[in-house]
Amino acid sequence: MNKAPLSYRMRPKNIDQVLGQKHLVGEGGIIRRMVEAGRLSSMILYGPPGIGKTSIASAIAGSTKYKFRTLNAVTDTKKDMQVVAEEGKMSGSVILLLDEIHRLDKAKQDFLLPHLEKGTIVLIGATTSNPYHAINPAIRSRTQIFELNPLVVDDIRVALDRALTDTEDGLGNLNIDISQDALDHFVSSSHGDVRSALNALELAALSGKEKDGKLTITLKDAQDCMQKSAFLHDKDGDMHYDVMSGLQKSIRGSDVDASLHYLARLIEAGDLVTIARRILVIAYEDISLANPNIASRTLDAITAAERLGFPEARIPLSQAVIELALSPKSNTAITSIDKALSDIRKGRAGEVPKHLKDGHYKGAKELGNAIGYKYPHDYPNHVVKQQYLPDNLLNQRYFKTDGISKYEQSLTEIYLNLKKMNK
Repeated sequence: MNKAPLSYRMRPKNIDQVLGQKHLVGEGGIIRRMVEAGRLSSMILYGPPGIGKTSIASAIAGSTKYKFRTLNAVTDTKKDMQVVAEEGKMSGSVILLLDEIHRLDKAKQDFLLPHLEKGTIVLIGATTSNPYHAINPAIRSRTQIFELNPLVVDDIRVALDRALTDTEDGLGNLNIDISQDALDHFVSSSHGDVRSALNALELAALSGKEKDGKLTITLKDAQDCMQKSAFLHDKDGDMHYDVMSGLQKSIRGSDVDASLHYLARLIEAGDLVTIARRILVIAYEDISLANPNIASRTLDAITAAERLGFPEARIPLSQAVIELALSPKSNTAITSIDKALSDIRKGRAGEVPKHLKDGHYKGAKELGNAIGYKYPHDYPNHVVKQQYLPDNLLNQRYFKTDGISKYEQSLTEIYLNLKKMNK
């Protein structure tokens, strides 16, 4: 009996059995075209765990009759790669699936490069990290990069149905009677991770009870075998940053439903630190002067969430996100300071006017510093005409606002009046 996990046994034997990824292996897909032409090039497959990176590599090998070897960039050694390279020399070419390729060290990379150039190794790198960020350019330049799409519920259902009926590699010989709600639970709780769904199904089958000559799997069995949703969220991976980006852009776009969706994903991942930091940034970056009090209310919600902890923390976080999404928006604070920083970084700093320079040291007067400075509090309305910007930036304007909210309109009016006064 095959002792390998069900998810391993049910890997596709050819590209026709690959779940999803029609943009790559469907009719006209680039990987299918390479297979049909019998001309493979090295590639990197990236996407969340459990969506078929290894399966595609296995299916390519099965469809082309290439020899297929699997190594891990971290746990396997350069010597292991040498064995694969020798095999490639003897057979003409060998497919090497290299898992966690983003963690490939320089010695292994230097060994692989000439074999990729010669074609003795067809490299299929698998990674959950964005290769444009995480993989060395020398490897990237010698590979095609393909992003895999998350699997949808119909894909997971197909995988489970195959496993339940396959008598050779699956569970087809066990005469399983599974309730529809149990099957639905495996599908929905996997969150697109087919490996998780298959392994949970196998656990339910192995621990199930026989009834009337059938092995029954109930909803309770499914829930017991998949107690924690296999939510695809890696705090160090690209999906983490994509979800954060989705949250901020949805709040910025005033879509409260999308904002709550992305908040829920971060909550499900248990990532209170990221949520707290991100929504406070949003309060200042995207709402800012259009609703200046919202920053303190957001901070209050964060403080409450941190004291409560999950699951109750979801309540103040939800309140904050709803208010942020539905608030009027302004990016005046960030655009104003970024414009000033741009001048500084371009070398347009200029000298501080002498009357503004520090005069609290012996010899300051001899240098002409702090002489002629007018103390604003000694003048009506605490304002007095004098130069503040360096000479080379006298006409520069950093503060610019559309003045959507009443508060921002009042700030703009004050700003323009002060500018007139200083002309």
